[in-house]
Amino acid sequence: MRQFSAPWPHLSTVSVIDILLVAIVIYELLALVRGTRAAYMLVGVAALGLAFYFSRAGELATLNWMIGALLPYAAFALIVVFAPEIRQALARLGRRLTLSQALASAADAYDDIVLATNLFSQNQTGALIVIEREIGLRTYIESGVPLDAHLSYDLLATIFRPSAPLHDGAVIIQKDRIAAAACFLPLSMNPVLSTQLGTRHRAGIGVTEETDAIAVIVSEETGAISLAVAAKIERDLTVEQLRERLGELRRRYVPPSTLPTPITNGSEGLEAADEETPRSSFSRTVDSRTNPGAGR
Repeated sequence: MRQFSAPWPHLSTVSVIDILLVAIVIYELLALVRGTRAAYMLVGVAALGLAFYFSRAGELATLNWMIGALLPYAAFALIVVFAPEIRQALARLGRRLTLSQALASAADAYDDIVLATNLFSQNQTGALIVIEREIGLRTYIESGVPLDAHLSYDLLATIFRPSAPLHDGAVIIQKDRIAAAACFLPLSMNPVLSTQLGTRHRAGIGVTEETDAIAVIVSEETGAISLAVAAKIERDLTVEQLRERLGELRRRYVPPSTLPTPITNGSEGLEAADEETPRSSFSRTVDSRTNPGAGR
């Protein structure tokens, strides 16, 4: 240890820890603003800092006076400009401290999204569900109707009901909460996309072109399930494939589960109910939620 510290006599263990902590803070700051609009703001702040340095070095009296007069207010301006990023950083720190609770709520959110998507696919109900990840979707949330409600299968089914006033638009999900409904999203202008893709699919792809969000899309015409991520779309997925892909994208394992059987009408549904084998209590609960008459 003495031989290591010999070239740097003033470098102590506390100094090394101090340097590492500062490096971690800088890295987390850069990772937080990477890929967001705040990155350009950070470049602007750096440009102002360079202008202040050169004005001092070059003895530019007028420019130096102007920057010196505005500099005391720079801290307050940075807090206002970077308020969303500061909240996101604090929220990320809180998630890391309560990791177990976040995983438990994420598992419930997967079940609700997958079950609701299965219902929309069976009934050929158009739906667009956007799941926020690292990059915030505040701009798109403000374009819709704010809800800030707990994510549940029943609420998703109610929102996308064709007669509901909020069914036309996207639902944005933050963690285990529905932030807003009837949100407007940017349409993808990619000319390579198939002409068969309508406005709902192009909106789902468009939001993934500008952010790292995940978009789950259900076609109103065919009931086909699609998944958009990173400006690419995966079409004609099964419900179980959707569940697995969501687990992969969120970097966690999602165990397989028994999904509801297709909804039938008339005597065929009663005969199928009599002939089916006993299943788990979870499967019976799922069937009763997607088809209220199954539990009677």
